[in-house]
Amino acid sequence: RHVTRNGVQLVLSADVTEFRPTPHGALEVLTADGQVYPADLVVLGIGVRPETWLAQNAGLEIGSLGGIRVDDQMRTSDPDIFAVGDAVEVKDFLTDDWSLLALAGPANRQGRIAADVIAGRDARFRGVQGTAIIGLFGGAAAWTGVSEKTLTRRGDTDYEKIYLFPNSHAGYYPGAKYLALKVIFRKSDGRLLGAQAVGLDGVDKRIDALAMAIQLGATVDDLEEAELCYAPQFGSAKSPVNFAGMVAGDVLRGDMPLVHWDASDGLLLLDVRQPGELAVEQAPGAVNIPLGELRSRLGELPRDRAIGVICRSGQRAYYATRILLQHGFDARTVAGGILSHAQFAGKN
Repeated sequence: RHVTRNGVQLVLSADVTEFRPTPHGALEVLTADGQVYPADLVVLGIGVRPETWLAQNAGLEIGSLGGIRVDDQMRTSDPDIFAVGDAVEVKDFLTDDWSLLALAGPANRQGRIAADVIAGRDARFRGVQGTAIIGLFGGAAAWTGVSEKTLTRRGDTDYEKIYLFPNSHAGYYPGAKYLALKVIFRKSDGRLLGAQAVGLDGVDKRIDALAMAIQLGATVDDLEEAELCYAPQFGSAKSPVNFAGMVAGDVLRGDMPLVHWDASDGLLLLDVRQPGELAVEQAPGAVNIPLGELRSRLGELPRDRAIGVICRSGQRAYYATRILLQHGFDARTVAGGILSHAQFAGKN
């Protein structure tokens, strides 16, 4: 939606079949569904592949991903040859899987490790966690650690995810922008696994903090207790990082039973926003009882059916879930509320 507001037309899940010139020197992009898109310039973003012919000719081991295989001291299969940077395969810090990651930060650390080992020190590379950021039209998207997609591919089910939408700094100070933040953590022990953020301000600051927390093996409890910079123009007294820990802690402690949109079929959806908000966006079939009226209208809700509670981002839904649980209802908060429903609807 951010790039669309800036005049970009997005065409997703379309296979490009041909680029052809026009009589006037421009280009046309053809897709498998028969669409034709005029263009003056086409930029292909297809990733990178390491150039390893020299290593192969030297008899060095090449990994399954196409990179030079090295150990945690950056030695290749020939102990007298070291390799670092975009051409090497190294272990993922969180999954211990082999990884091929073209990022300058890990490459610099690898170079330092190799230099220390050559100098006789017992230095070892911890692995990569894929911390990266991109900027676009004044906004940013950043991520660190393992993604939900990777966990699913590995068959790992010991994780939970939360969505939250805090302000970049104190909301009463002018210029605050909301962040969209996703945090993934272990259900068994609360250890942080990954995070992703999108926003117009403060994205790098939060992902950097979460990346360091992941590197140190921190849990969601550590996020709750983290002491971070506070002044209204820089951040809230309850930082988005603290906020993430508190929300995740509520989930782990059972204070906020959670359900996600892709598992909400069969639930009675209860929307606790104000009626005027429903005119902007709403979930089909949801029952609307504003939070302020909920206690006086509990008799309108069934006690023999599970209830999924939604609001715009999740905070009011949390309050409503607590009320319902205390009155004997089977209730759970729908993670991320209406703001995360747009993402779910886009996938389906």
